[in-house]
Amino acid sequence: MPFAALPDPAGAAGIDDLVERLRLLKVWAGDPSYETIKERVNAAWTAAGRPAGELARRSTVANCFQAGRRRLNTDLVLAVVEALHPDVGYVTHWRQALRVVGGETEAVSQVRVQDKLPAELAGFTGRIGELDRLRETMRAGGAVVISAIEGMAGVGKTQLAVHAGHSLLREDTFDQVLFVNLRGFHPDPTQPPAGPAAVLDGFLRLLGASGHEIPHRLTDRSAAYRKRLAGVRALVVLDNAATADQVRPLLPDTPGCLTLITSRRSLADLTAAGHLTVDVFTPDEAVAFLSGAVPGAEPEAAARIARRCGYLPLALSLIAGHIRNTRGWTLTDHADRLDERHRERRLDSGVELALDLSYQHLAADQQRLLRLAGLHPGQDFDAYAAAAFLDCDRETARAGLDHLSRDHLLQQSGPGRYTFHDLVRAYATGRAHDQDRPAERRAALTRLFDFYLATAAAAMDVLHPAEAHRRPQIPPPGTPAPSFANPDSAVGWLDAERHTLVAVAAHTAAHGWPSHTTRLSRVLFRYLTGGYGADGLILFAHAHEAALRSDDLAGQALALSDLGISYLYAEQHERAADHLRRSLDVFHRIDDPLGQARVLFNLSLIEERSGNYEAAGDYLRQALTGYQRAGDLVNAGNTLSSLAISLERLGRSAEALDAGHRALALARELGNQHGAAYAQDVLAHVEMRAGRLDAAGDHLRQSLALRVQLGNRTGEASAMDSLGMLHTRLGELDEAAACFDRALVLFREMANQEGQAFARNGLGEVAHRAGRPADALTHHAAAHALATDIGNRYQLARAAAGLGHARRALGEPEAAREHFGQALALYTELGVPEAEQLRADLTGVGWHRGS
Repeated sequence: MPFAALPDPAGAAGIDDLVERLRLLKVWAGDPSYETIKERVNAAWTAAGRPAGELARRSTVANCFQAGRRRLNTDLVLAVVEALHPDVGYVTHWRQALRVVGGETEAVSQVRVQDKLPAELAGFTGRIGELDRLRETMRAGGAVVISAIEGMAGVGKTQLAVHAGHSLLREDTFDQVLFVNLRGFHPDPTQPPAGPAAVLDGFLRLLGASGHEIPHRLTDRSAAYRKRLAGVRALVVLDNAATADQVRPLLPDTPGCLTLITSRRSLADLTAAGHLTVDVFTPDEAVAFLSGAVPGAEPEAAARIARRCGYLPLALSLIAGHIRNTRGWTLTDHADRLDERHRERRLDSGVELALDLSYQHLAADQQRLLRLAGLHPGQDFDAYAAAAFLDCDRETARAGLDHLSRDHLLQQSGPGRYTFHDLVRAYATGRAHDQDRPAERRAALTRLFDFYLATAAAAMDVLHPAEAHRRPQIPPPGTPAPSFANPDSAVGWLDAERHTLVAVAAHTAAHGWPSHTTRLSRVLFRYLTGGYGADGLILFAHAHEAALRSDDLAGQALALSDLGISYLYAEQHERAADHLRRSLDVFHRIDDPLGQARVLFNLSLIEERSGNYEAAGDYLRQALTGYQRAGDLVNAGNTLSSLAISLERLGRSAEALDAGHRALALARELGNQHGAAYAQDVLAHVEMRAGRLDAAGDHLRQSLALRVQLGNRTGEASAMDSLGMLHTRLGELDEAAACFDRALVLFREMANQEGQAFARNGLGEVAHRAGRPADALTHHAAAHALATDIGNRYQLARAAAGLGHARRALGEPEAAREHFGQALALYTELGVPEAEQLRADLTGVGWHRGS
């Protein structure tokens, strides 16, 4: 018997709670079978134009009702809810609940920043009082909040800030401009306000930071941002802010920097900021605006138009664009027409009235472009995207965009790129849903997603041609696309569209294009893990979600392994290991030896960095078998080199030497220069431990030359660190210090904490050998802190031993004894030869077990 009341999804405490409410809804609806629900869902999806290959299966429908899930298939759950109770309002409640329990971390991380202001609105008029107050407030420096009365949209806050910013740039010199739309009030509920961490990531890159240098925590990013702005005269514009909490981490808080913030809210919590509240135009300002935009305007008619538009600047600019494009009409004709429209449609909003009139005036193809562009999941787009929507040539699309821009229905966010005011986007999207059949909307979006996927693949083929066989083969798009003459042009396109590509992945994963998501993930893996780790984590998570929805086991395994590798690069080892092990389970289920080998290799890196060399070696031997079974000799050679490292750490020099020589021979046979450089670095360490320093030097010089030639900065830093160790053993301390200094600079540029710990320990050992114990203490203390932070026990032990030597030289035997004790305990746990080497040092300070 169905329940009397519908289950309410609001207030669900988590995913399991929401799943329980979904079960109750199923019972309320008469408890239909999973097969029945699946048939209803697929009937609706088929009517909406979804292809047969992307329809739901009974098993995926049943999974929606299972507790213990880490995430929900939002698209499918909503389809199930609609199949059980097809009420639009009720489905909307579920959409909101899913968004709450699922979190919005992916969406908040998508934001585009700029190092210049948007173009100034031509014919800017009025606001004299506001500009005077703004200038007065800005003289004090710091931050100024430009807010609106009662959260009013379209009042012109952004245009006022942009106009004031351009005036400042004309009057004074700023070293840096930073601009961002914080998306505080986006009409699409899937586009929440931008997260400050993501904004800081973008700002830091504009300020010269590489991806490796950007800290992971918000507080650290804010500190790095303010440090880079120290001594810089910067103009920072934070547009469309939602809350004070969103803004606080973005305030430069440094002398010489000026911040303009716009928001529909007052942001009174920003007590250190000046505040300026903006209202609609005064009647005189509105008439002046129309007279400037439409020469020869009759004052009485202009006043009627201004009144009908509610004196709202956005509405007036839209109306002005419409008037300029209507030949033969007087301003009185337009005023009369506005009065008629108001009576006929009962439109109370000046913006809605202006939008409706502007839209009706457009040609059919321009109306269609506006509608479809409103469906774009990204923040802005170019003529290629418009051509994909319209299925036309690029010039036709560009002409349409320019026309919409002249009518103020679109805004230019940068050269050749267009965006919407939030209110216009909401109008366009509503029109699309009213006028375009679901199948037509889906076809247009499919062309768009095909364009982005194919163009990303083409860019990656130019950027990394040797790895093309590892990426899915993507056919060219059916619409115009840019071509890439060289790697720089490919990187330029990827950088410009990175946020859009992640937004496309999110949309395709959630709305029925799962294969686009998973293929985009594979195409972009190398690019995103090369410096855009946060974007990579978001995209790979969407790829996993899409693979789950489509029961794609191979896609699930690949996405999990990509997530694991990304977490490994971010030095989040526990998360990395969790994702990699889950990936390994799926690769075993589908009997994919290459996938298994890739995961095992990366699991070995986690163990190696934790000092678990026996476990690392076990993983590497399994990975080697998998690569050999799959016929991947390049990675088999790299695995042999890594195995040699683990064997060398354990003091098994003969085995390490054999593995290193096999790796080098294989790399040379295959022409794999990266692999050859890696193998020679490894062999150098084995030779150094055996005391064959000349052979070690030969290997290192060849390794360094290859890595510089290949532009491998991580490898170059590693080779420099190894050369520093060699020079230390040879007693060439100045040369050793120079090598370690160079390695430290490179590791810092890449924010590689493990490498920094290596180089710092090396500098400490040089200082100790040179009789500078105070310097040694400084370097080893820094290495100790780094190694503790990342959990690298080998470098921690090395730092502790160095601290012991420094304290002993400084006449502090008790402190030396404590450090030596920590070092010995760690070396013994690791099972490395350094434990025995250290025991002699302990005798010199009178330390022994139990003392």
